Amino acid sequence: MTPIRLRPWNLEDASSLQKYANNPAIAGNLRDAFPEPYTLEDAQAFIQSCQQSNPKTTLCYAIEVNRQAVGSIGLFVQQDVYCKSAEIGYWVGQPFWRQGIMTQAIRQICEEGFATMDIVRIYAQPFARNFGSQTVLEKNGFQLEGTLRNSVYKHGELQDSYLYALLKPGC
Repeated sequence: MTPIRLRPWNLEDASSLQKYANNPAIAGNLRDAFPEPYTLEDAQAFIQSCQQSNPKTTLCYAIEVNRQAVGSIGLFVQQDVYCKSAEIGYWVGQPFWRQGIMTQAIRQICEEGFATMDIVRIYAQPFARNFGSQTVLEKNGFQLEGTLRNSVYKHGELQDSYLYALLKPGC
């Protein structure tokens, strides 16, 4: 398994972020808020937004392999009646798929989130066709809670998504 490190983003990561994020295979599995194409300016703006986020409600990390940022992972505490839940979002550059990188990253950020944030639940909503995302969630103990039928409209096509969740130990 390839060793990884989760760490805060810095502006020096912008070119690496742009290199790996600028890929239709990445953008195709993420919300439309993820730019396609992904420019250097997009990378710089994303890094700045991560640096300005509140660590009580947002964890936003670079996934580092061999001293290079190759992906991103974050936890985002929800609001109102959902304030004890955090959504997890993540991606890793295509050259790093199927190396155990995301499995490690999800485990690490979930442990940190439960230890440092006032949450009891972490959830994800992968697209139904994103088998890799479903697999890494299940490897980390996430349970499939349901299918959200025709919940995603991406590239002119309606598709299902799944709702996965992990509860804080003891809850």
